[in-house]
Amino acid sequence: MYPVFFNIRGKRCLVFGGGEVAERKVCGLIGEQADVVIISPVVTDGLARLVEQEQCRWLSKTYDPDDLPGTFLAFAATDSPAVQQRIIRDAEALGIPVNVVDDPPRSTFHVPAVLRRGDLTIAVSTAGKSPAFAAMIRKRLAGQYGTEYEQFLYLMGKLRPFVIAAADTPGARKTLFQKLLHEDILDWIADNRWDMVCDHLRLVLGPGVDAVIAGGLGADYKSLPG
Repeated sequence: MYPVFFNIRGKRCLVFGGGEVAERKVCGLIGEQADVVIISPVVTDGLARLVEQEQCRWLSKTYDPDDLPGTFLAFAATDSPAVQQRIIRDAEALGIPVNVVDDPPRSTFHVPAVLRRGDLTIAVSTAGKSPAFAAMIRKRLAGQYGTEYEQFLYLMGKLRPFVIAAADTPGARKTLFQKLLHEDILDWIADNRWDMVCDHLRLVLGPGVDAVIAGGLGADYKSLPG
């Protein structure tokens, strides 16, 4: 499997099926602001609430191949093996990536176990062999990657335009970004030692970075604008 992250915001994603597994898929898609359409004669109470809240749409019907054109991602989560096979066949014929919840080898993409720390996303996949094992690894990673990683990425996002403007060549920018990665910077952030963080920024980027610091980087991260 080739690992890749899709931007599915506003993209049409179809979930065939209305059970608990389908509900989990729908919730994940809604979290990424996809245009989610459920196709199933019936749905769980949880899915019905999401539809009432206008977070997704529901077409109360059985599968029809005409549902697929214009779809970015498809999820086959019905309780009918025959319908699952039809979805796989028709999606593949149209070149639409399909995730088959009960037949990972037939899937053209898998949904990994995901750990998020702000803009940091860590995904774990077992190629469908053991989702429970992937979830266990994600749980272990959660203990290793705290909120300081989210805070550091926020910091880098604020500094990136300054670094790009300060360096004339891609090589010079790369050097500056690498120098910003002090071995203790995550510990400083975790301990709210923003004085140490700011001293390091000045050392690497010069006094001109004070304008960025004045925008809030020297304060406790929780008080920074998001």
